[in-house]
Amino acid sequence: MADDHRHVQEFFTARAAGWDTRFPDDGPAYEAAADSLSLRPGDAVLDIGCGTGRALPALRAAVGPRGTVLGADLTPAMLEAAVRAGRDREGVLLLADAARLPLRSRALDAVFAAGLISHLPHPGPDLAELARVVRPGGRLALFHPVGRAALAARHGRRITEDDLRAEHNLRPLLACSGWRLDSYTDEDDRFLALAVRTP
Repeated sequence: MADDHRHVQEFFTARAAGWDTRFPDDGPAYEAAADSLSLRPGDAVLDIGCGTGRALPALRAAVGPRGTVLGADLTPAMLEAAVRAGRDREGVLLLADAARLPLRSRALDAVFAAGLISHLPHPGPDLAELARVVRPGGRLALFHPVGRAALAARHGRRITEDDLRAEHNLRPLLACSGWRLDSYTDEDDRFLALAVRTP
């Protein structure tokens, strides 16, 4: 395993057991972000970097019992926490790397990604891999329950010009990876970038 993957796994393994208790009030934000994908009954959606699966109930509610919900994460401890929380009942959990998804091309209608982009070792190719598994016209939601400034402050940092989530960086990155940025919101209580898979 590459060092960057090992670092991500170590970071999240150490925090998996208490992850949900650290952020107990994020549920409504996850539900609103999942709703922004405009999923329909029967759709197929992937929560990539699903962690403890907090988005899975909202995604399942959107696609209904005939839809497909997948939750993929690189860290086994996070998936184990999702099972303990009973969220494996909402979708199929996969131990998988965003850079090499075990899915057919164009198999999905949408991808939900909470807090993912800053953990991608190769953002361009990794976003292109997400594009590979989504049909043209399908959607991508890059989400975080707090905005960039609030998140930086939480970690004792300031926002920098090279932040991948800044609109002036994210728009061309997505465009080179098979996506068109459709809307961009960066507020204290929400970060949400919605993109559409280009043909």
